[in-house]
Amino acid sequence: MKGYVLLCIAIVCEVFSTSMLKSSVGFSRLFPSIIFIMGMGTSFYMFSQSLIYIPLNIAYAIWSGLGTVFTLLIAIIFWKENFNIYTFIGISLIIIGVLILNLKNPAH
Repeated sequence: MKGYVLLCIAIVCEVFSTSMLKSSVGFSRLFPSIIFIMGMGTSFYMFSQSLIYIPLNIAYAIWSGLGTVFTLLIAIIFWKENFNIYTFIGISLIIIGVLILNLKNPAH
């Protein structure tokens, strides 16, 4: 359970940091750039700590998959980026892939 808590923190930090990357406008704005660097550092640290408890293939699938999905949602809601059928299909396939990896791999 502790590994999944650490992984959730890593995902939240990664998604928030990616949003700050967009806000940094190519690292031309100082505050969002600093928040991005700190957030990604925290994300990678938390991710590395989660690997003590969770196998790498499972942890990375969850981290990258959910990070992608949540980043997409933020992009649509806050940055008003496009959402169409292709986006829906692509995100659905990512979620299905993460689920399959979690269902078909043996527990720790």
